[in-house]
Amino acid sequence: MKIVILDGNALNPGDLSWKPLEQFGTVTVYPRTSPEDVAVRIGDSDAILLNKINITEEILELCPNLKYIGVQATGYNVIDLDACRRHNVTVTNVPSYSTAGVAQLVFAFISEFACHVKLHSDTVMNGEWTKAKDFCYWKTPLMETDGKTIGIFGYGSIGSRVAKIAEAYGMNVQVCTRTPKPEIKNPVDFETLLKTSDIVTLHAPLTPQTKEIINEKTLSLMKKNAILINTARGALVDEHAVRKALDEKAISGYAADVVTTEPMTTDNPLLNAPNCLITPHIAWAAVETRQRLLSVVINNLKAFIDGNPQNVVS
Repeated sequence: MKIVILDGNALNPGDLSWKPLEQFGTVTVYPRTSPEDVAVRIGDSDAILLNKINITEEILELCPNLKYIGVQATGYNVIDLDACRRHNVTVTNVPSYSTAGVAQLVFAFISEFACHVKLHSDTVMNGEWTKAKDFCYWKTPLMETDGKTIGIFGYGSIGSRVAKIAEAYGMNVQVCTRTPKPEIKNPVDFETLLKTSDIVTLHAPLTPQTKEIINEKTLSLMKKNAILINTARGALVDEHAVRKALDEKAISGYAADVVTTEPMTTDNPLLNAPNCLITPHIAWAAVETRQRLLSVVINNLKAFIDGNPQNVVS
């Protein structure tokens, strides 16, 4: 079997091993692949692994030997699934591998807004504490998370993990989800979630119904001291509306690990926005998280070869 990895640098920039894949055949790894090189690099391969490479009808027509596409992520919107069905190409993904990492980042954001650790550490390192007249100081209002209300939009594996951590923080948890579950103690509708939460965190998939669900109208429902967090998909929010809300202090802060176009473009309205924290899509990047992902990628390919494919999306 010929196996090609088209954008290996995303999952494995060198700290993990592709070697276990060699049990299935010859493996060729490309750190990155430009759109014009995709079909050429796939060539007569039987299987490809990828993260963010678009696979279209045109590419499948040029690669008739292709039988399997292993998406090294949960999202698979880069693949034309209908075309894959027409060409009898099996597509798999890796669900729920990043639950711990994403939930961890949510609370890194929350803790930063609450304690402003970086701001205060920087002032100490700049010598400000050595010149202080009192034993302590703070440069901006601080807050306790205990007793605050967190509104979770979407209650899959990540949303439910966030709820558990929030309870440990002493927070009041309320949830808006399209799939009611008996373990949800305080289900609310979306409008109530926005109006009554001190922190709103997004954990829903991107669909036509959820695209830009955070917009000028829905932002106006939020408390002025509320914080909005997006570690799901960039397009869940209207970024221009979020920037306007931050500029006008209509909300207290915004934190995101995702933006609508990645890598971030120079004209993104959130660049240098006030009270805004943005990380470059790193919630999944811990070595433990990526090793878990790679292990499932390998198991997915093995299951396909054995005739019992798992995590099939097409």
